[in-house]
Amino acid sequence: MPDTGFIIIAIDGGAASGKSSSSKILAEQFNLLHVDTGSFYRHITAELLRRDIPDHDLYGIKMALSTLNFTTQLAGRSAQMLIDGQSAGDEIRDQRVNDRVSHYAAIPALRQTLLTYQRGQVDVAKAHHFRGLVMEGRDIGSVIFPDADFRFFLHADPLERAKRRAAEGRQDSIAERDRLDSSRKTSPLISSDGAIDIDSTHQTLDQVVATMAATITKKLAPL
Repeated sequence: MPDTGFIIIAIDGGAASGKSSSSKILAEQFNLLHVDTGSFYRHITAELLRRDIPDHDLYGIKMALSTLNFTTQLAGRSAQMLIDGQSAGDEIRDQRVNDRVSHYAAIPALRQTLLTYQRGQVDVAKAHHFRGLVMEGRDIGSVIFPDADFRFFLHADPLERAKRRAAEGRQDSIAERDRLDSSRKTSPLISSDGAIDIDSTHQTLDQVVATMAATITKKLAPL
C-alpha cells in the first residue's frame, strides 16, 4: 500500500492503560516520532516542586512558567523536553511527583503553556524525517490534535492497572488520578467523539498494538 504522507496518531487514556508501551512499538513499526506528553507534565511538576512553588500558588506558577524555556532533544525515536536546556531525570517518576502531577496538570495556565509546545512536535518530527508522529496523553485527541489521522482511547479496569503499576515496582493512586484527570475543568481526560476505544483489561500488549496497527495501515504501510 502506498504511503499517503505525514500522519498524526493520538493515543489517550488513564495511567497504566498501555499508552506508552503501545506508542513506542507503533513508533518503531511505522518510523514515527514518539511523544509522551505525560513526561512533559511530570518534568514541569518536578521543576515547580524544586522551586518550592505549590500547586495552589497560581500566580507563582504563572510567573515561573513565563521564565521557562522549552526545547526538544531526541532519544532514539522519542522526543524529550528540555527545560532551560536540562533534560528530565529519574525524579519525574518518584512518589512526590506522582502524587502532585495531576494537581499541577489541572492548572489552565500550565496546560496553555504546553499547548503550542506539544503541537510543535510535528515540526520536530518533520525536521528529523519521521513519517509521522504518535503522541500519547490525556487530551491529545480532544484538544491537542482533534483532527489527528487516528485517535485511540485506551482504558482498562482500575484493579488491573494497579497490578500493572505494582509489577513495575511503582505505586500509583489509579482511581484518584482518574478522578482528578477526568473532572478537571480544562482539557479533561475523555474519549473524544470519533476515537477508537480499546479495552486493554484482558488483552496482551501485542493484541492492543495489532488492533491499532491494523487501522493505521489503511493509510500508512509499516516498515
